[in-house]
Amino acid sequence: MSEREMMEFDVVIVGGGPSGLAASIRLKQLAEAAGTEVSVCVLEKGSEIGAHILSGAVVDPIGLNELIPDWKEKGAPLNTPVTEDRFFMLGPAGGLRIPNFLMPPLMDNHGAYAVSLGNVCRWLGEQAEAMGVEIYPGFAASELVYRDDGSVKGVVTGIFGVARDGTEKPDYQPGMELHGKYVFFAEGVRGSLAKSLISKFELDKGREPQKFGIGIKELWEVKPENHKQGQVTHTMGWPLGSRAGGGSFMYHLEDHLVSIGFVVHLNYKNPHLFPYMEFQRFKHHPMIEGVLSGGRRIAYGARALTEGGFQSIPKLSFPGGVLIGCSAGFVNVPRIKGSHNAMKSGMLAAESAFAALAGGREGDELADYETSVQNSWVYEDLKRVRNVKPLWSKLGLIGGLTLGGLDMWTNQLMGFSLFGTLKHGKPDHACMEPASRHAPIDYPRPDGEISFDRLTSVSFSATNHEEDQPVHLQLADPSVPIARNLPEFAEPAQRYCPAGVYEVLTEDGDSEPRFVINAQNCVHCKTCDIKDPAQNINWVVPEGGGGPNYPNM
Repeated sequence: MSEREMMEFDVVIVGGGPSGLAASIRLKQLAEAAGTEVSVCVLEKGSEIGAHILSGAVVDPIGLNELIPDWKEKGAPLNTPVTEDRFFMLGPAGGLRIPNFLMPPLMDNHGAYAVSLGNVCRWLGEQAEAMGVEIYPGFAASELVYRDDGSVKGVVTGIFGVARDGTEKPDYQPGMELHGKYVFFAEGVRGSLAKSLISKFELDKGREPQKFGIGIKELWEVKPENHKQGQVTHTMGWPLGSRAGGGSFMYHLEDHLVSIGFVVHLNYKNPHLFPYMEFQRFKHHPMIEGVLSGGRRIAYGARALTEGGFQSIPKLSFPGGVLIGCSAGFVNVPRIKGSHNAMKSGMLAAESAFAALAGGREGDELADYETSVQNSWVYEDLKRVRNVKPLWSKLGLIGGLTLGGLDMWTNQLMGFSLFGTLKHGKPDHACMEPASRHAPIDYPRPDGEISFDRLTSVSFSATNHEEDQPVHLQLADPSVPIARNLPEFAEPAQRYCPAGVYEVLTEDGDSEPRFVINAQNCVHCKTCDIKDPAQNINWVVPEGGGGPNYPNM
């Protein structure tokens, strides 16, 4: 193997999302205020900052207000304040609007902004670079580097030119080691390095299992008469009903754009459930189809989101580094918001690391970072909604949301919960039941105007991978999909993947079905890593620059 070059930084940040970029900016702000220098590097596996960012998104600007108070003057792309907030319980043909006065104040979106979070990140990247942060898009951090004492020293990035069979191609590059006095992991949900660190340092010991959802989103340009800029709509109920937790969002942005998405909680039991097709069916609800009819779809994407909240946050620090943003899981589930908490976590980690650097430290544990999170509004934001998810999981839609709403009210008004802190129980993959216990679900065929097949949708994500590279969806045991998952669970990977990566094929003349992985379709949502009932699939980063290229998502 060729020798790798090394680059040294004060802080290396893996991931160019809201938390990573906020951390980099805060480090530079602190250095400028102190009249010192701090070297900061941000690695982003997407082809550019924002390429892999997918969120609803209605953003609470509290984090941005603290980080860059004059963001409006500096042209941050928060152009659409929320003007109307609507909540509906849907049935097959209609919906019951939940009066806003019944919703706890924390659910009020007025003062928030409907945005493209990808574009917000692109703008944050520009601010960071203007302050001297070195940003390297198209570079995936694929391995960890440790010091002799076991602390995290850095990461390996930029390995290119490895063929599918593992041999080196003519354009092979061995990559570089980027070393940091401290390393921040801001990979987003179920990041491959963060997953390894959580296991190695037992960061989840004594914590509840992390819970997840799969969010599937489309961006539409609708007819002017169907557009209501600033209107925000959330729904629950149909089409999922009692089969699974989840719901939808529809946000009217500027320029006749509508962001529409559907979330399915990944603790569902029925292996026949097909989240992608639930979304396609949902769009034909009269309330939704009336908005989309006559419009055109511009983009498609999917990603997992953390739903464990307060109970599932792992230990945040370990020797040499920290977890920030969705690598730790700071999403407020009932609000469907996490970017404000992600940004604040990055800022707090930056403050902890800067103080350590100023004291001449490196490679030790930034234990005060976790303390600062616990003393911040992030902790309060998550603590007061901590029972909504477990109540929904245990009692279903109506009972769970009724008691969850009551619990949010008591937390809001009196600062305590009648339920204490409830547990989540099993991880999502362990919730799936054998296919024999559930009837298959008959999904309507997409019409090509409002609803679409998966492969057509993937083409709207601009996903691209170098085909001759090792498959980044690794099977611990290649026999499991056909030998176990197919007979017991009807191989659910065929359905839970929103990009059609996994297929079970039986070709003419073959006596046995084959499990096929179309890795080039992968939109990096990580659902397979989370939901596979055998925990046999390990998602790792492909070559840098691969994956989706989301515009305005």
